[in-house]
Amino acid sequence: MQIYQSLVNRARIKQKSIAVLIDPDKVDHPKSLNRLINLAAEAYVDFFFVGGSLIAKNNLAQIIQLIKSGCQIPVVLFPGNSMQLDFSADAILFLSLISGRNPDLLIGQHVLAAPLLKKSTLEILPTGYILISDEVRSSVSYMSNTIPIPSDKYSIATSTAMAGEMLGLRLMYLDAGSGASQCISPKMIGLVKKSVDCPLIVGGGIRDAEKAGEVLSAGADMIVIGNAIEKNPNLLIEVSEKIYDFNRTLNIH
Repeated sequence: MQIYQSLVNRARIKQKSIAVLIDPDKVDHPKSLNRLINLAAEAYVDFFFVGGSLIAKNNLAQIIQLIKSGCQIPVVLFPGNSMQLDFSADAILFLSLISGRNPDLLIGQHVLAAPLLKKSTLEILPTGYILISDEVRSSVSYMSNTIPIPSDKYSIATSTAMAGEMLGLRLMYLDAGSGASQCISPKMIGLVKKSVDCPLIVGGGIRDAEKAGEVLSAGADMIVIGNAIEKNPNLLIEVSEKIYDFNRTLNIH
């Protein structure tokens, strides 16, 4: 089954998913990545997202190869620009940064990548990427040359998500940004979830299982964890258990 259809099916029955985000620039040694891959397999992680704002190291292909050789978890590209492509992955989040007004990240980079993607076997996942943060100096804000939607501007966020869906984007991704000190509020997540029919991905600032539970309960269909795992590898197990309990409760009822 294709990734998009599986996400739609899971969202329809309110089952939750988890993705681990790997920033190639933060991978110092294959051994550390292998430990994470093994941990993710044990924790029944659903997806690996691979990508970052910059990617200064030439190791994207190597990272995908290591994941593919170490587990069966699908690899989804999370590109910061049109250069961050590798066709050995399973899918790509074709991100349109609809919270900003930078035309290069709304359509410009997509035009450059489209001819290559058309010839590839990657599953294309058209995704509305919405930055929600009061931290205007985050790395993703700097690199994208955009200002995030403030965390208390609920109507702007919901209208943005609705517009993205009406334009044909099939996933919505609310992101507080890499290394965010705070995750997106349950109120914001809940309001955006109610405003669209497509699956909702939420990432950034999820630093413990309690926060993960709040994000899931608010309406996120998938949560993405990245930086926090580096400081606390056990977080992945704790969040996985939270998702297992959440999905098990749904099945019981």
